Amino acid sequence: MSGGDMAKPLLGRGGVEGERGAAPAAGRTIGVLGSGDFARSLAIRLVCAGFKVVVGSRNPKRKAGLFPPAAEVTFQAEAARKTDVIFVAVFREHYSTLCDLADVLAGKILVDVSNNTELNHHRESNAEYLASLFPACTVVKAFNVISAWTLQSGARDGNKQVLICSNNQEAKRIVAEIAQVMGFTPVDMGCMSSACEIENIPLRLLPAWKIPIFLALGLFLCFFTYNLVRQVIHPYIREQKNKFYKIPIEVVNTTLPCVAYVMLSLVYLPGVLAASSQLYYGTKYRRFPDWLDQWLQHRKQIGLLSFFCAALHAVYSLCLPMRRSHRYQLIETAVKQAVEKKMTVWVEEEVWRMEIYISVGIMALGLLSLLAITSLPSIANSLNWREFSFVQSTLGFIALVTSTLHTLTYGWSRAFDENQYKFYLPPTYTLTLLVPCTVILAKVVFSLPCVHQRLLRIRRGWEKGRYVKFVLPSATGEYSSGESSSNV
Repeated sequence: MSGGDMAKPLLGRGGVEGERGAAPAAGRTIGVLGSGDFARSLAIRLVCAGFKVVVGSRNPKRKAGLFPPAAEVTFQAEAARKTDVIFVAVFREHYSTLCDLADVLAGKILVDVSNNTELNHHRESNAEYLASLFPACTVVKAFNVISAWTLQSGARDGNKQVLICSNNQEAKRIVAEIAQVMGFTPVDMGCMSSACEIENIPLRLLPAWKIPIFLALGLFLCFFTYNLVRQVIHPYIREQKNKFYKIPIEVVNTTLPCVAYVMLSLVYLPGVLAASSQLYYGTKYRRFPDWLDQWLQHRKQIGLLSFFCAALHAVYSLCLPMRRSHRYQLIETAVKQAVEKKMTVWVEEEVWRMEIYISVGIMALGLLSLLAITSLPSIANSLNWREFSFVQSTLGFIALVTSTLHTLTYGWSRAFDENQYKFYLPPTYTLTLLVPCTVILAKVVFSLPCVHQRLLRIRRGWEKGRYVKFVLPSATGEYSSGESSSNV
């Protein structure tokens, strides 16, 4: 959920209860119009929170058994007559069936909990439409981002926010107090014009992940095609060997670390670009381009996708010896050695290369795991800013350097072997080194004292070309003001 700048937590419960003339939320009689799944879950949660609940249904005798015994199930008109705060738990297309209750509902607070089936399905939000049908009522949009399961289980499964908007501040305060008693966190989203945005939130499928996922899929497709040409197409054309069996495991396993490595470098590249921009313009107050701003905001998702690809690479690598093709190759190699009467095939350099390669890879995966774990809200909230910055920035950069060493030990001296350039294409790992090495080199430059101090001054508010007023003591002991350029 992205509340933006307009999302403001409402007053705490203590502040609300201290207001003169405010009735306590617990013990208040709450009405619920509707008998669907959400209405039942809502009634259960309200009863557990200590409210008196009156459920309005068109067929109360038939629906009474679905609600908790403490809740009174009666006709809609009777429920509306007994309560001042009423949750309208019916679909938008059934709002018109409540028009007969207009006189009874006059002056009441109606809490609209509905959602649409499509984004921006109607020109006006459901809450605005409900307000137009009942102009004598005060409509509040709330609880639509809370699922029926969350209502039944309560807020113990996590910090669940209730987004609230209305044109009436007192009505918002009352609904916020009810949400707090139920164990949720109310968030003020402003006036009724925000209802459309609130109703769109449950319909968005991972909005912050869309760009990172497409980026990961694009990189995977590019590297997969490149590796397919080198590992499968080349031997098929040049040597007439059928190696298409490599596609499901080997080609994928060669592609995954490339994606993970490049994605990890893309987490730190926007920071390098942002720092370069601040150094070039000599200020931190110049707005970044929109593409860079979006890139900075998606670093968490990019990093988690990098960890996901690295974890898959580890699993695929462990499964390589299980393949039937691998067993055949082992037997074939053993037979050739027996025919050629080779007593040993031990190559000291290759042994050391693989030992270092695997060891460094395990350390890189461990660091990525630590970065992924600390990005979880429950873990991040337990860290202060310095601890979180140390893990995500310092340890993250160490993870990038470790991954670079892992890639270099994989390549070893093979980058200079002409047999590795199939179709004159360089090995895949050499391409993956371009972006990470650029980031590492830039980080080294930024760590130089002359550059680091200038960047630190800029981030503390210093600006190039800005004049700063200062005060100097005169010979008589009095103070006189002067000006100095911040460039000096």
